[in-house]
Amino acid sequence: MLFAAVKRRSAWLGLASAAYAMAIALWIVIVDSYESSEDIPAGPGLLMFAGFLGSWAGATVHSFIIRRQVFGASGASANDQAVAYAQHRRALREQARELAERDPSMARELRIGRPDLPRQYDDGGLVDVNHVPARVIADLPGMTPALAEQVVKVRETVGSFVSAEDLSAAASLPPNLTPELAEYTIYLP
Repeated sequence: MLFAAVKRRSAWLGLASAAYAMAIALWIVIVDSYESSEDIPAGPGLLMFAGFLGSWAGATVHSFIIRRQVFGASGASANDQAVAYAQHRRALREQARELAERDPSMARELRIGRPDLPRQYDDGGLVDVNHVPARVIADLPGMTPALAEQVVKVRETVGSFVSAEDLSAAASLPPNLTPELAEYTIYLP
């Protein structure tokens, strides 16, 4: 409550914080003034119970009531979180592509586009079609195991691909796959 009072600059929340603190202090004073719980008379026992339970339950309920005022909306919806995550992954792919373009040998060392190998660098889910096995290619959006095998056979024949368009043309892939391949693939020499 004190945090909420300071953050919102609210005298009412400050008073509520003081009231909860006084209720806890009352509970401590009453508990401390008796040797055992069996010695506490009914009146002070009721005050002690009210001080403890009132401050605990009251502050908890009060916190939930003012939560949005203090922290804003309760957070992004699941859809908003999913969109933010997808945007983050896209940004990681772009960073990895830029790094690979500047320094291909570092990209290979970081294993960019190689989810089939152990690695630490997060490339956002890129797949280096020139080097991964067919099972990894088959996991790309729109690809099937048969298409992945077809890509690997063409790769063995032509050597390597330079772009999603080159891959689609050389492997005779359906044209609707090219945009997805452009998003998720990289072509390291």
